[in-house]
Amino acid sequence: MTAQEPTLRVGVDVGGTNTDGVLLDPFATSEPSRGILSWHKSPTTTNPSQGIEDVITTLLANAKVDATRIASVTIGTTHFINAIIEKDQNRLAPVAVIRLCGPYSRDVYPGIDWPSDLRTLICKYFACVDGGLEVDGQLIGTVNESQIAEQCEKIKATGIRSIVVNGVFSPSDLVERQEERVAEWIQKYYPEADVVLSKQVANLGFVERENAAILNASILPFARRTIASFQQAIARLHLSCPVFLTQNDGTILQAHLAARLPIRTFSSGPTNSMCGAAFLVREMHDRQGMLVVDVGGTTTDVGMLLASGLPRQAAAVTEISGVRMNFSCPDVKSIGLGGGSIVRKSTRTSKMTIGPDSVGHHIHERALVFGGDVPTTTDYAIASHPQLSIGDAGLVATAFTNADVEQYQAVVRQMLETIVDRMKTNADDIPVLLVGGGAVIAPDTLKGASKVIKPEYSGVANAIGAAIARVSGTVDTVVNTLDKTTQMTLDEVSKFAVDRAVENGAIRETVQIAEMELLPLQYVANKARVIVKAIGDFDFSKAASASAPLAAAFESEEQVSDKNPLQNSTADDTTNVPVDITSYKPLINERREWIVSEIDLEWIAVGCYILGTGGGGTPYPDFVRLREMVRRGAVVRVISPEDVKDDEWVACGGGMGSPTVGIEKLSANEMMEAQNAIYKYVGFKPHAVIALEIGGGNGLQGMLLGASNHMDIPTVDGDWMGRAYPTGWQITPVVLGGDQALFLPTSSSDGNGTEMLMTSATTEKMIERAFRAALAEMGSYVGCARGPCSGKDMKAWVIENTISLAWRIGRAVALCRARNEIDSVADVIIDEVGGPNSAKVLFKGKIVAVDRKMFKGHVYGEVVIAAVDAVVEGEKYVFKGKMKIPFKNENIVATVVDEEGKEQVVASVPDLICVCDTSSGEAIGTPEYRYGLLVTVIGMQASEKWTSTARGIEIGGPGAFGMDMEYKPLGLFSKPRSVIDEYYQTHRAYHQYKKAYTIAGDPRNAQPMPFKHL
Repeated sequence: MTAQEPTLRVGVDVGGTNTDGVLLDPFATSEPSRGILSWHKSPTTTNPSQGIEDVITTLLANAKVDATRIASVTIGTTHFINAIIEKDQNRLAPVAVIRLCGPYSRDVYPGIDWPSDLRTLICKYFACVDGGLEVDGQLIGTVNESQIAEQCEKIKATGIRSIVVNGVFSPSDLVERQEERVAEWIQKYYPEADVVLSKQVANLGFVERENAAILNASILPFARRTIASFQQAIARLHLSCPVFLTQNDGTILQAHLAARLPIRTFSSGPTNSMCGAAFLVREMHDRQGMLVVDVGGTTTDVGMLLASGLPRQAAAVTEISGVRMNFSCPDVKSIGLGGGSIVRKSTRTSKMTIGPDSVGHHIHERALVFGGDVPTTTDYAIASHPQLSIGDAGLVATAFTNADVEQYQAVVRQMLETIVDRMKTNADDIPVLLVGGGAVIAPDTLKGASKVIKPEYSGVANAIGAAIARVSGTVDTVVNTLDKTTQMTLDEVSKFAVDRAVENGAIRETVQIAEMELLPLQYVANKARVIVKAIGDFDFSKAASASAPLAAAFESEEQVSDKNPLQNSTADDTTNVPVDITSYKPLINERREWIVSEIDLEWIAVGCYILGTGGGGTPYPDFVRLREMVRRGAVVRVISPEDVKDDEWVACGGGMGSPTVGIEKLSANEMMEAQNAIYKYVGFKPHAVIALEIGGGNGLQGMLLGASNHMDIPTVDGDWMGRAYPTGWQITPVVLGGDQALFLPTSSSDGNGTEMLMTSATTEKMIERAFRAALAEMGSYVGCARGPCSGKDMKAWVIENTISLAWRIGRAVALCRARNEIDSVADVIIDEVGGPNSAKVLFKGKIVAVDRKMFKGHVYGEVVIAAVDAVVEGEKYVFKGKMKIPFKNENIVATVVDEEGKEQVVASVPDLICVCDTSSGEAIGTPEYRYGLLVTVIGMQASEKWTSTARGIEIGGPGAFGMDMEYKPLGLFSKPRSVIDEYYQTHRAYHQYKKAYTIAGDPRNAQPMPFKHL
């Protein structure tokens, strides 16, 4: 290899303040210089391509290197995500969506949960056509070319040129390739259109994947122009090398691929810094994780580097500009501490605070060391270490007392140690890398850090990360595990991931598996979700295609019609209207009916998932659907059990099946079809409806059914479980009503034309077994309806006021968020549940291990939570050791293991064991348990309808789950407070007032009552 061959790499990171660049020789990285030939930092220009050109010109000049030696240029940029955040209509194109879904998902239109302004700007058209797959690969329906041709004509007439194709379970579609076939037809009938396939953008999760695909499609024209300008800048420098962009996961994407998938670059900035930091200390990084602390001008970003060298990824669902998505993003926590953070000291208390406000890029004018008048962290750092060559140390030599400097150091140390502890995955000390221009403010030692490293060139770690990034390939699919070991299954999917990395440009011989996970699917026989990521070095011998400039045909985008033909959309979005939580009062009408509002629904949904005790599936899709019904005029009415007459009939319904299916195959009309089958058979209509279980998505099903046009009946404030249980016969009617079949007939529907009706059975358990046996053949998720019971029986069996309880729990979470007091959310929830005698915090810590296996359709497993290492000043709860929680879809037992290994059971079913995300207060379901999550475990005493009899413990206690232990109550059950009873009194004067004037016949002359919230 001669010295003139193209081997050098350029990395450029275009930030909001600075554009950083580095020129690196990958064959000299073992030298003390790390192969870095030159580096440069300059203010970001209005025209980013000009700034990139200037930086690269400076790099080549400083290193005295000819342009012919450059093998690649890799760019990290925030331009694409900024277009979304700023909602810039000049950079965002309107989008049409074609769903391959058959009868499913029609009530949840694209953008249904977006901020209204962004939805109006982007989501212009959608259509549902035949197609889609079941979880086992069977067809929901075949795709139809004539339907696609018809939709192309309609979309073309609107002028929309960006089209998203989203098929049910498309990420698992390796055989039918429905999305790909539809894309070919679109190109045939509308060749001018851009087509985005959802499966190429994100993973399982129908709504979140579609959201990501829509944003990707909207940004396409701007991304093409921007990336073309990058390539033009490279061409002006006479560089013939390929251009890459960095992705969210720390790997690179060729420019022509990035122009098709710009969304993959949205969060590449923090990732570049972490990968660059890993490169600078790679000898000590081998085979161990590290924390990277990137100190900028305004914030400090902290992320975890895995042993693979890639950043730890965030939770499955992320949010950008109010849009939920499920594409890969680094798990980064930020605090308001940077080199320009303003330091204040109270004259009254002498307490010192740092940030979160900052002088930012004005530090050279406003900081004391540069002649300004604002004390910043940089000023204190120079006062502590005057040998640092930043500004004029003499300007701060006498500005602060020794006590001031010591107090500053203590505050900085406490802030950094707290965020470091929150990001660690276990109690062991871990290496901490300090990078970024503001790293000078950080101390040389930190509690929880085995060592604190400030590597050379750390100021341009982001550009280094771009220069050394590798190529990846990821597969997220559902596979058949019949007659296969776990390793055989992982090996099979790994081959696909390796092939995908090679397709993206990697050298096959260098590709390694970086991450893999296997998640068995509940209620789906021999099926598992498998996620595998492979990474490797880029093959520069095949780089010619990557260097080709992007087509310029789209440089000037045509204008499209302002008309919004999006079907089923609503006019106004009220979710962004601020609500005073403390003064908000739900509406109870004169008939003692709770008229549920959107904010009520939001709180109930949050509470339902917490009451799900790890199971039941996320209520979010059902919440969005129900909220949309309300916006279209449906009325959700909730009544107290006591207000149902003994001779009235009460319906019951809910979903049965896998939560994984529920997040991908959104509901059709299966719930109502099952109900219709019942009432067609019995020949009468029910007077009210009750939810089977309050936990998880089924907690909203009663309201969904009751508010529908077909039923239009109130929902009872209660349920048959008071939580979520894995089987439909673990209910209080079976506890209190005996072994016989209590709800006949019982029916189920798959929403796609298949229904079952059982008119005779011996027990509820037998009904459950029969319907479970048919479940797999009906798509692994069905709507179920149970025969009606009398109002008298309902009042004897019901666990009362559980919708009220869910509302109160959800309101507690919302209140703590509004007050920025999320650390107190557990205490507020406990108060709502009945106080310390009825609920308690069982443990706080971080998930350090999760084990799952499938048996007879249920996911069995165990999660292990380790106590956090540091104790925050004023922390009410201090825990040591670990907690183990075995689960069968839902959490079963909570056992504390002390530091000597002694075990103590602190809670068990039927009491509720709820695992919540400490950072948000919301529930974490068992499918979402993952290594490193910071969680709070709350225990709640179960209803006496479970605990007061031996039969209740037999059906719902530890023995029902194969646990050989005695049930011991967590505390004393406190009956949930009825929202209806509490707030009906608030409205009673109004109702009496209204009634009096109506009788008098002249209500118009009445003076308004002071009920502004009405």
